[in-house]
Amino acid sequence: MGYIKCNLKRTIYFNEINNYTVAVVKIKDTDIKELEDKQHVHIIGTLPELNYRTTYKFYGEYTKHNKYGDQLEVNTYEVEIPTKEEELVGFLSSDMFPIGEVTATKIVDKFKDKTLDIILNDKDKLLEIPRLTIERINKIHDILTDYQGSSKIVMEMTSLGFNNKEAMNILKKYGNSSLDKIKDNIYNLIDDMEFSFNIIDDIASNMGIDKDDDRRIEAFIIYAMKELCFNNGDTYLYIDDIYNYIKNIDKDKLEELLILLNKKGKVVIDNDKYYLKSYYDAEEYITYRLCYLNDMKKTKIKDLEDSISRLEKSNHITYDSIQKDAIMKALNNNLTIITGGPGTGKTTIIRAIVHLLRHELKAKVDDIALLAPTGRAAKKMMETTNIPAFTIHKYLGWDKERNTFIVDEYSPNPEKYIIIDEVSMIDTVLMSSLLKGTRRDVKLILVGDYYQLPSVAPGQVLKDLIDSDMIDVIKLKALYRQWEESYIPILATEIKDKDISESFLMKKDDYNFLNCSNEEVMLYIEQIVLKAIEKGYTDKDIQILAPMYKSLNGIDNLNKLLQNIFNKEDAKKNELEFSDVTYRVGDKVLQLVNDPDNNVYNGDIGYISAIINSKKSASKRNEIWVDFDGNVVTYTPDKYINIRHGYAISVHKAQGSEFPMVIMPIVNSFNRMLYNKLIYTAVTRAKKVLMLVGDPRSFLNGVNNERVEIRKTTLKDKIINRYCNLEK
Repeated sequence: MGYIKCNLKRTIYFNEINNYTVAVVKIKDTDIKELEDKQHVHIIGTLPELNYRTTYKFYGEYTKHNKYGDQLEVNTYEVEIPTKEEELVGFLSSDMFPIGEVTATKIVDKFKDKTLDIILNDKDKLLEIPRLTIERINKIHDILTDYQGSSKIVMEMTSLGFNNKEAMNILKKYGNSSLDKIKDNIYNLIDDMEFSFNIIDDIASNMGIDKDDDRRIEAFIIYAMKELCFNNGDTYLYIDDIYNYIKNIDKDKLEELLILLNKKGKVVIDNDKYYLKSYYDAEEYITYRLCYLNDMKKTKIKDLEDSISRLEKSNHITYDSIQKDAIMKALNNNLTIITGGPGTGKTTIIRAIVHLLRHELKAKVDDIALLAPTGRAAKKMMETTNIPAFTIHKYLGWDKERNTFIVDEYSPNPEKYIIIDEVSMIDTVLMSSLLKGTRRDVKLILVGDYYQLPSVAPGQVLKDLIDSDMIDVIKLKALYRQWEESYIPILATEIKDKDISESFLMKKDDYNFLNCSNEEVMLYIEQIVLKAIEKGYTDKDIQILAPMYKSLNGIDNLNKLLQNIFNKEDAKKNELEFSDVTYRVGDKVLQLVNDPDNNVYNGDIGYISAIINSKKSASKRNEIWVDFDGNVVTYTPDKYINIRHGYAISVHKAQGSEFPMVIMPIVNSFNRMLYNKLIYTAVTRAKKVLMLVGDPRSFLNGVNNERVEIRKTTLKDKIINRYCNLEK
């Protein structure tokens, strides 16, 4: 690692959110041989906003980029304090300080080379300067203290093991007390700033903090509880769960520290159950709010059956008795759950509810919120109802940097009617946050499939609400897609019931199972796709789903195969390599994380509309532009990890979406990942055509594999107990 002593020449790019900086600096001194005869060099890194009058000393790695030329990737920096008298005058009369050149000259003439030392350590001597008030003296002192101190603090933090970006964020949070906070209990940074335990633990070890230090063990207990809850979907744990994970601690000591964490408000202990406070509070709040809504006086809508009849006539449709019951309860109740598998009419009912709200009850569009966990599910609701629909994160105003929501119980959204689709995907904390963001007397309609995969994060909200048997639930069972002679919903029901008929191997109009070996799967999928293209299908219509990324028939290899089919190499198309992936203009890509700033969310699928060379881009870095249904999002190199090819995706990423044609490899190398709910969820993503490719035995084994992930949650019990206590 080398250094350059320099002044800013110009800032090319500065991100105010994360402080990522690209700039050109004028070199004054360096120990980097390649820069000895250079006057300027590019610097990149996470830095404070640079100013022209300051001399910096940047430490980092020199690189010779084939496009950008000489550049220094800055790891850390320090501010060079001026020493010569003329430099001191220029420094003190800069925009940083509340004095001009005349006063600055008087100060330097008086105190010479001891000027800065006097300001920092004996500021009252500045009263000897005519017309310099105590207020301005204090301000000069404070500015210089911060100026000098912040760079030293950042330097010390980077010497401990934080990178420059982390050090800058800590400095923003704690200011001049940053080092004191770290030395007092570095593990507090995990909660305060959402650092990972492993990063903090490594730095703590460098600081000499012992593995048996109570501060470390407390933090490790919280880390272990988070890991266990997330991996298993649980909202609480037993002490043996935690003990078996941690191992190297006496059980009595563990119990003692859990009690201490309970007193600190980080853990809730309820008999033999141990909760992270956020999960306990979330379950409590969901119970309180939903029971409150459930108990509110219902407002029966006059002549609702007549309104439904008029809707049937105008739309040339006939609702069966269960569908009518669902529509009426959704409009009359304050809280209603509608559940059913594919083809049972959930979308039809949502459309009917919205129509009746708008045209019979005269509700304004602004009175209705249509919500879903994913962007694709929200888009489907919008296309179904012709009114706006949003992801839950967008509706609540998610702040990505702080991982908080702007909309909460103190400033809830005003909509009177809320319909939420794909509720099976909503975890406990997100449901709690959503309820906090709604008015107390909202009419809430929850729609979802009880048998789908549960949420990725802890909880099983839809299942617990339905299993409590305390809330009005309408269960849709009739298969309306059978009017189109569709086999897909029939197969889905058989999977759910674990009662597969022999017809699953027989070709249907909308279904086929192609029996082949592991080694033949790729060839079969290629042939299926090519034939589908001949019939007019495009990559927008065809979605390959698989449970694993690696292995011969995994998602990674499938994406390479499909890219070569749908978007072959072409000299006219720009390309960009990242890791072992080649991105090309026209590629189908999947968004992997929520990004509310750009209105794109986990699971959204878009297409690369442009790849811009750094020489032509505004950021002076290579850029990938992805078009998400008209919303074009720019990805710079630090954001490439947020996308991947989307020709083949995981079943979990496909939740909340439907595709005209779904192809799924079913092979014995996937056996440990194939289980009933995953196969059911994959099959129910297919709207028109479903193709299964591989081993029928692996399919049957997967269908019969409950892989019962019995999640430990208490939402159902809390709701039941609330009503039981009310009856006493």
